[in-house]
Amino acid sequence: MEPAGNVSESWEENAEDWIAWTRTPDNDVFYRHFQQPAFARLVPRPGRRTVEIGCGEGRVGRWLAGRGHSVAGIDSSPTLVRNARAAGGYDELICGDAARLPWADGSFDTAVAFMALHDMPVMPQAIREMARVLECGSPLCIAIVHPINRPPEQLADYFTEHRISDEVAQNGLRMNFVGINRPFEDYARELCEAGIVIEALHEPRPDPAAVEAAPALAAARRSPLFLHLRCRLVGQR
Repeated sequence: MEPAGNVSESWEENAEDWIAWTRTPDNDVFYRHFQQPAFARLVPRPGRRTVEIGCGEGRVGRWLAGRGHSVAGIDSSPTLVRNARAAGGYDELICGDAARLPWADGSFDTAVAFMALHDMPVMPQAIREMARVLECGSPLCIAIVHPINRPPEQLADYFTEHRISDEVAQNGLRMNFVGINRPFEDYARELCEAGIVIEALHEPRPDPAAVEAAPALAAARRSPLFLHLRCRLVGQR
């Protein structure tokens, strides 16, 4: 396995670029016209309390709060947590480690991990911790980069874990996307070991109206870029 490096530190180093990337109007068309509408179809109605793992600068938490969720969030980047707190939407925000969540067992009845687990070298521990803080029977909604959405040389060595670093320039902005490519079996195995079953698996595709509004999405009509899962905690093992 290639060394993962400290991906969390990389996201802190790139935090200001990420904030500009997400908050500049009409820049992140993949989120606005594609990812967020597709993910919305998986997220349940508000319950007692929702935890967001890897909340970043807070756009998903603000969206959840707008739908009536009472949201607690955690992220390892102090800069992103500080900006998420300033933007509002969360009842509680913590700068911390997803592998050591600060909440008691069964504190939440919904969990969300949107485009975060593939950024975590400690993905197995993070899944176990999400299972621990969820009530039994509760849903967990996950979005990750699709396991086949990777450079050809990594796809040719699919079962090896690879660190990625992809610098993108767009609309005068720059962002270095850092994460870890893993085979899907790694995620499925850890979910199963944590007593979590997969209820729905989507390889979302943008609809024609989204492609018309944002032509950059056209490639996602031909090959999957993201993977969305709705899971449920049925019992810890």
